[in-house]
Amino acid sequence: MTARHRDTRAHRADARLSRRTVLRGAAVAGGLALGGAIELARPGAAAAAEPPYVYSRAEWGARPPSAPIQIIGPPDHIVIHHTASGNTTDYSLEQAYALSHWIQDLHMDDNGWIDAGQQLTISRGGHVLEGRDRSLEAIGQGLNVMGAQTGGHNSHTLGIEHEGIYVTEDVTPALFEASVQTCAWLCGVYGLDPYVALVGHRDYNATQCPGDVFYARLPELRERVAQAMAA
Repeated sequence: MTARHRDTRAHRADARLSRRTVLRGAAVAGGLALGGAIELARPGAAAAAEPPYVYSRAEWGARPPSAPIQIIGPPDHIVIHHTASGNTTDYSLEQAYALSHWIQDLHMDDNGWIDAGQQLTISRGGHVLEGRDRSLEAIGQGLNVMGAQTGGHNSHTLGIEHEGIYVTEDVTPALFEASVQTCAWLCGVYGLDPYVALVGHRDYNATQCPGDVFYARLPELRERVAQAMAA
């Protein structure tokens, strides 16, 4: 890990506190969002859940996008992806940073996109990271950024990449728990019903993503998210 990725213990504690304060504020129904007063919860929305700590692009050292990122309206679905990368047993934050760099390089250099396609990333160690530029800014306002993670449906979806490939193997407990917390937070921010809003990539496009095993656990994910929101 390079020097720019290292934070002191005190800095991380301060960053965690300030980030949680911002994100929790964004998730409170009828609360004030960044940049002005925006009602984040629609009628009938469930209670907001405790947000995860999300490592920002500045923390993992992202490259700048090659073109401006567009902030758009809130999503109506949250798309579950897998990265189709190796199922590493390195669950460290350093590996999560390396994963984010790998995804961004793949999406920009190989796919020719302007930035990482997904809004958020979850590592096998359960670390949650910001993906596309301005994603945290948009979520903080109850909005979204135009991504490139679900062909033909980027204007109304938010995508979460999960590290690994889950065609025959299961996700790690840490990844699944982080996904529950992240999805509960997002459903609260956007006033979404997890039983309807949480879908797999294959529900929209012809792909194996997020893998047969992970896809089969989506009903469990929806149920766990609903429980977290109710709690």
